[in-house]
Amino acid sequence: MNGSSRGRRVVFWRHGQTPWNLEGRFQGSTDIPLTETGTAQARRAARLLAALSPDAVVASDLQRAADTAAELAAVTGIEVVHDAGLRETYAGSWQGLTNQEIQEQYAEEYRAWKLGEPVRRGGGELGTEVADRAVPVVLDAVKNLPDRGTLVVVSHGGTIRMAIGRMLGLDSYHWEALGGLSNCCWSILGEGARGWRLLEHNAGTLPEPVIGDDT
Repeated sequence: MNGSSRGRRVVFWRHGQTPWNLEGRFQGSTDIPLTETGTAQARRAARLLAALSPDAVVASDLQRAADTAAELAAVTGIEVVHDAGLRETYAGSWQGLTNQEIQEQYAEEYRAWKLGEPVRRGGGELGTEVADRAVPVVLDAVKNLPDRGTLVVVSHGGTIRMAIGRMLGLDSYHWEALGGLSNCCWSILGEGARGWRLLEHNAGTLPEPVIGDDT
């Protein structure tokens, strides 16, 4: 679609850096704040995203996402709607552990997850269940956009990957084909004639390591 006929857009924006990102700990639904660097990342990215003239912003209610979204609200004046449906995957006993600790304590579970099998990591949610709760939040917000409007969704790396995979119509096994997002980077979906299309992925900075739960 060319610029004169594009439909609505959804910008999926991952939260800024947290202490547990730096320590390599699985965050999941644990409510971890941003670091000072994470706040600075959000502030910088917010100025870039403001140039997209967003019409609405919806965010996870976890502190790291809510505080990231607040930086965009500060430069756009848009009121952020918070929704628990956009939280990161609940991963039970994995939460708070480092990647190495997870591999040592849950070797079979970790191996199965990496092979793409449906796994309740730490006794938590399946990826498809995360998509089941997150995508309706996004689509409900899209319904309220004007024609050619833009929605910014502030969420978490794993949840964003699963939501994008579902909205693109990919089988859950293939969601892994979508690379992870670096802190405070974003991906953009646009409406096409046959559904949603991936327009940009992991945009917003020079390439940086992806540090998060879903890597």
